[in-house]
Amino acid sequence: MRRPLTCRSLLLLITCVFPAAVVLAQDPTSGRQGAPASGRGQGAGRGMTIPAGESCPPGMAEIRPRSCMAPQFPAPSIVDYRPHSTLVTPVHMVKSAKYPAIDYHGHPQGLLNSPESVAGLVAQLDTLNVRMMVAVDNMSGDRIVRAMAAVNANPKSKDRIRVLAGIDFRNVGPGWAEKAVAQLEADVKAGAVGVGEIAKSLGLTIKKADGTRLKIDDPELDPVWDACARLGIPVFIHTADPQEFFEAMDLNNERWLEIALFGDRRYPSDRFPKFEALMTERDNLFRKHSKTTFVAAHLGWHANNLARLGKMFDAMPNLYAEVGAVLYDIGRQPRGAHDFFVKYQDRILFGKDAYYPEEYPYYWRVFETADEYFDYYRGYHAFWKLYGVDLPDAVLKKLYFQNALRITKALPQAGWPK
Repeated sequence: MRRPLTCRSLLLLITCVFPAAVVLAQDPTSGRQGAPASGRGQGAGRGMTIPAGESCPPGMAEIRPRSCMAPQFPAPSIVDYRPHSTLVTPVHMVKSAKYPAIDYHGHPQGLLNSPESVAGLVAQLDTLNVRMMVAVDNMSGDRIVRAMAAVNANPKSKDRIRVLAGIDFRNVGPGWAEKAVAQLEADVKAGAVGVGEIAKSLGLTIKKADGTRLKIDDPELDPVWDACARLGIPVFIHTADPQEFFEAMDLNNERWLEIALFGDRRYPSDRFPKFEALMTERDNLFRKHSKTTFVAAHLGWHANNLARLGKMFDAMPNLYAEVGAVLYDIGRQPRGAHDFFVKYQDRILFGKDAYYPEEYPYYWRVFETADEYFDYYRGYHAFWKLYGVDLPDAVLKKLYFQNALRITKALPQAGWPK
């Protein structure tokens, strides 16, 4: 004989089958008992309430404290959502640098192969007020000889381009250091003004002759760094990549889109050393070779943590840093970045990285203006906006050219503003 369904049994059934409904019915923040969390009466059936401290589930947004709701329409993908700002603020477009600049992180993409291509490069740099480019394409041997021949063929370009020498880190083992130092000395005689760009593959992927990972601070590399100190030339070094590239590829990673687009920018821990391990090796190198001048590319990947970079500057007088390809972090913290660039004005160099002339004005605008909330030039780097840092003229001069001239003695020193 079937028993009648009591009120207590009905409540138990609802609790087991519809737990969210019970939570909503008991939540005093839902507006009225039993109502789903919603906006102004338009979200019935699309909302839910969450406990304090939790996040809304995927597909929902928190519209009130602890109240989540799903959109009425399918949400766009991260690559399709491109809202236009309605903010109206002063705009100061800066087409060329206020003071002549040295691009210390130049990748001229084959434009040093002939006098004609060099002339075309110089003409483009003139429109940007980039007085000099330091090419950091890991050149050595005949490549340096040919590049400098193309540069020196025209009196108008002979003081506009300089190159750094590359180091071949393959097969490090017995006898490697002697050959590497001899090649470096030959490259300096051929016109190299420093070493670089030491690529991120050092530490990440390069193996020694015995098959083990070549660490950045490996003692077998010491003779090269000592030779740089003896020759009075700086070392321009790129270590690792942004820290987010080493972290889980989930929806909390603010560089998700970039690492989804480029598979070679993902560094899972089961295949690569961790970010902090590489930073430790790099810092060991800087400290051990205190008589060698090092320039950390990309602000050492610490533009998102300027206090950390500041501590490095304080502890390592031989360390400098360059701003290429991290404008997205500089421009989203305008007050902090302004104070940092002023405090460490003698330690930071301008550099661009990938050579696209139309992207340089974004740097001028960030460094020279107080403009607010404007676009960055690559959406996959940053989905946020930039702000002008508005640096003083004295700091701009050091950033743009004075610091590079001071630490790189072989650069042409005449004709710069005082």
